[in-house]
Amino acid sequence: MAEINSERLIKMFKTLAETESPSLDERRVCDALKEELKDIASELREDGTAAEIGGTSGNIYAYFDGDSALSPLLFSAHMDTVGPCANKKVITEDSGLIHSDGTTILGSDDLAGVCAITEALKTVYEKKIPHRPIEVIFSVCEEKYCGGAAYFDYSSVKSKEAYVFDLDGEPGAAAYAAPTILSFSAKFIGRASHAGLDPESGINALKAACLAVTEIKCGKNSNGTTVNIGTIHGGAADNIVPDCCSLTGEVRSYSDEEAEKQYLLISDIIKKATAEFGAKAELDFSRGVVAYETPLDSPVAGRFEKACENLGIKPEFVRSFGGSDNNVFAQNGIAGLVLSTAMNDCHTTKEWTTVQGLEKAALLALELMTSRE
Repeated sequence: MAEINSERLIKMFKTLAETESPSLDERRVCDALKEELKDIASELREDGTAAEIGGTSGNIYAYFDGDSALSPLLFSAHMDTVGPCANKKVITEDSGLIHSDGTTILGSDDLAGVCAITEALKTVYEKKIPHRPIEVIFSVCEEKYCGGAAYFDYSSVKSKEAYVFDLDGEPGAAAYAAPTILSFSAKFIGRASHAGLDPESGINALKAACLAVTEIKCGKNSNGTTVNIGTIHGGAADNIVPDCCSLTGEVRSYSDEEAEKQYLLISDIIKKATAEFGAKAELDFSRGVVAYETPLDSPVAGRFEKACENLGIKPEFVRSFGGSDNNVFAQNGIAGLVLSTAMNDCHTTKEWTTVQGLEKAALLALELMTSRE
């Protein structure tokens, strides 16, 4: 079994994690990764997604020629992080624990995945290990409903199977299903009037919105679909009957059809609430990502199980209730799994990973790249 360069892996992770890379401003990490890959990739390019989304960087695509008798595989991770991410400090304990100084996120989501894939590629190249054709997509703006992967041109992608290194927990877990995430907004329009001198002339948009909120059932229903009202804003002053109020929320479901059904129910509730007060409503919704489910008897799952077995890792298949670039890949005919990369407590300033976990993720990437299954 080939060994990775652990010292290089951890150094790369520290360097990238301390590089600020919020969604829509991944330029510095993008340039660093292109430098890492330029001498080992058969093909390397950055696409034009930056112009489409108003960002500083596009998605990175790289191709690594391999044994043409084997089908190509796509490996992917995202370059952006959530905030707070300015002036990050990476601290490595003697035990192998890696964390920030507690004032920022760490960035293992998803730079742990980026580094695991990159180290595996470097190992394959330097040690001249036979491997299958490999494609890599390092995406931008994943944290904003996969806004970078959505603009990638998949007509040039050769792979029909993918491994997305972007799941929390110890390596060995693989998400084979994820939900549709449907975001919605509603603007309640009433009529302003003086609250003391002429309240009867007004139509209170805020009360219409509050009635709708009390009627919308939030949380998880019997089908496992979740609904949430996330924000509500309205009113101008205490002495004015508010003529406008807006709210936003989301629906998540493993069934795209069920997600839309829930939105229609929410829409009906909002319309009834506005009618009761004589107000009006403007509604809108969008799908951030669309649900997928990769069959567990598929080659992409079987290859993952075999790779884990070879490394002495216990495989575990799970259903995720978060979205990832794999949702977008599935919509473009690529069957994939989302793999754990030893990131923990993501999207918080308590985020952490370990040296041992990063090593295991890189070894798993290497095992999959060199698999003949």
